[in-house]
Amino acid sequence: MATTSMFLTLLLLVCFFALMIGVGFYSRKHAKSVDGFVLGARNVGPWLTAFAFGTSYFSAVIFVGYAGQFGWNFGLASTWIGLGNAFIGSLLAWNVLGRRTRVMTQHLSSNTMPDYFGKRFCSNGIKIAASVIVFVFLIPYTASLYNGLSSLFGIAFDIPYIAIILVMAALTAVYVIFGGYMATAINDFIQGIIMLGGIVAVVAAVLADNGGLSKAVGALSLLESPYAETAGHAGAFTSFFGTQPLYLLIVIILTSLGTWGLPQMVGKFYSIKNEDAIKRGTIISTIFAIVVAGGCYFLGGFGRLYADKITNDPGTFKQFDKIVPTMLSGLPDIVIAVVIVLVLSASMSTLSSLVLTSSSTLTLDVIFGRKEQVSEKKKILVLRLFIVFFVVVSALLAILKDTYNFSMIAQMMGISWGALAGAFLAPFLYGLYYKKTTKAAVIVCFIYGVGIEVVQLLISLNVFSVSGPVLGFVFRNSLYSGSIAMIGGLILVPLISLITPKLNAKKVDEMFSCYEDTVNVNVKKSLGNG
Repeated sequence: MATTSMFLTLLLLVCFFALMIGVGFYSRKHAKSVDGFVLGARNVGPWLTAFAFGTSYFSAVIFVGYAGQFGWNFGLASTWIGLGNAFIGSLLAWNVLGRRTRVMTQHLSSNTMPDYFGKRFCSNGIKIAASVIVFVFLIPYTASLYNGLSSLFGIAFDIPYIAIILVMAALTAVYVIFGGYMATAINDFIQGIIMLGGIVAVVAAVLADNGGLSKAVGALSLLESPYAETAGHAGAFTSFFGTQPLYLLIVIILTSLGTWGLPQMVGKFYSIKNEDAIKRGTIISTIFAIVVAGGCYFLGGFGRLYADKITNDPGTFKQFDKIVPTMLSGLPDIVIAVVIVLVLSASMSTLSSLVLTSSSTLTLDVIFGRKEQVSEKKKILVLRLFIVFFVVVSALLAILKDTYNFSMIAQMMGISWGALAGAFLAPFLYGLYYKKTTKAAVIVCFIYGVGIEVVQLLISLNVFSVSGPVLGFVFRNSLYSGSIAMIGGLILVPLISLITPKLNAKKVDEMFSCYEDTVNVNVKKSLGNG
């Protein structure tokens, strides 16, 4: 990289880091109470909430890893993953969960997902179990955010990967510790703007590098599919459903429906300001997802045009992480500089959301779960200490994985999303809508979701193997097992609820009474009954 361009990149990074830290100090006034530190006092507007949702959703894992892997596998049909993320993971999630989550969690005075489970199902044991699941599976998921950074920074700088991890972790910790949720939300908005502009610029630059959209698609259409479903067919990489339609559907289900059960995603609905903010946030979040996720996967669809530049076998995850950086390596220096800031933005926004979710869960639900007489000041101090703890542990895991290639850490990263969504999605959704959901059903779903992914982990580590048409399909990889965990939970919870003891009807009716409260709105919001 030319000296002038390297200087420009460094200047952009310094300005970016200074802005993030500045926002952290600015947001200190919002972080004086637990409610303010964790949820922004439930007074966050539509733009900040929508961008916080979107930037927590789409990290460097998607831009570097998933875009490269699924673009390589499916071709241009991988764009369906981005559209699924937009319309199922964003639009439908906001419509189905947004309002009810905001109303119910405020009514129950719950600040975290485990706390919601504990109060909704009248069980401290369920709250503790949910907290343990969050603790165990969010840390490796957090560590995965550093993936791909080394290969991207390697294009511009000769900087050790460990240094990149440490700088990113330290800067994220600083602004989250000082400003809490509001610092995270404001920085997410800034980082989201960078992501929107960056992905548009990168897609345009890659297409121009290949002679424009028509020529790039034409070149891709000449490639033959190596997969059994479409073996030997030229044009499979530009076809409507791609090379492996069933596998594509599985990926869409996991990456889109999975957000409905992830605590760091659902937590954004706790903090939104009002009804109008939910309506506007739904639109903003969906458009953000169309551009960012759609753009990432569309970009990855052209990865095979660079097959001759990708060394070794791109069938391995480490090689998948090199596909997108290889596509970018020949672009103008200014575009590479923008991409580096883009990927840092995506990584830091998701990292901040995850460490805040993890620390608040451990502090409020486990450490102080049953201690009423604890000062706000002490709770916030412990929250900040655990933010440091989670940032340090995630950084160490990322360093260990890269240095010693620990397969356990790598596989844990892959199953984290499926375990969290498999355990939480169905209980959370039915808890908002279905009065007859039982404690037993929730416990069964927790065991089922986590159990499937633990089996997947053991298979991945070659502890044992499975075969046969059913087990072979379910445990083909963590994407398949994660999708089965989520769908199975949606079936299990109502079935188990039919045959197990119900909660006290009077208590449940009181919980759901929050949806019956009458509020007055002006005619801009409702035409009334006249």
